[in-house]
Amino acid sequence: MQHRSVNDVMTREVVTARPDTPFKEIAALFHRNDITAIPVIDDQGRPLGMVSEADLLRKEAVLPDPEGRFPGRWLDAKDRARAEAETAGGLMTSPAVTARPGWSVPEAARAMDKHKVKRLPVVDEIGRVVGIVSRRDLLQVFLRHDAAIRDEINHDVLGQTLWLAPGDVQVAVTEGVVTLEGRLPRRSLIPITEQLCRAVDGVVAVHHTLDWAEDDTSPDLEHPRAYRAAS
Repeated sequence: MQHRSVNDVMTREVVTARPDTPFKEIAALFHRNDITAIPVIDDQGRPLGMVSEADLLRKEAVLPDPEGRFPGRWLDAKDRARAEAETAGGLMTSPAVTARPGWSVPEAARAMDKHKVKRLPVVDEIGRVVGIVSRRDLLQVFLRHDAAIRDEINHDVLGQTLWLAPGDVQVAVTEGVVTLEGRLPRRSLIPITEQLCRAVDGVVAVHHTLDWAEDDTSPDLEHPRAYRAAS
């Protein structure tokens, strides 16, 4: 099975800033390029951090509200310093969390979830920025057509990996949701089949009503029986 990688979905033309890029120039870059964050890089093109719209908006927190109150007084020293910063070096969140071009889409998604970020600069083997990948980019895998998902499951999963005969398992795919019906040679193949199908790019969920010819998981079962589950 072929899985899409970060290299397949990332944006290659990356808008960047330097540590001395002024606040207003960063805001202009966001507006002009219709983006919400940019990497801050050093002279070798390596990421030092990220500046986002949220980092710029922090400056509003130190301004008085219409009643003359200063809500920014509750900021700690670090956040206040960032709110008062005038250049990318002071505004950025650092260090930058990065990805590699060869990462799978799930690997990048896990990194975003772990670090609570919305995008990752993509770096090459010497740490230079070669792209950027966002949550929206990763979601491209779910734009895959149902027919392509069904064909891959039939050919790669059921045929090439599990060596099942055509017709042993029927596959239906609707809006990325896979439904499997039929009989497998052994009961132990059911969770394996389910996980292999779930790993196919574009699959949202897998449901099955599969039974088996031989129960190889429990010596107490003498007769084949249906195993029905949904996930």
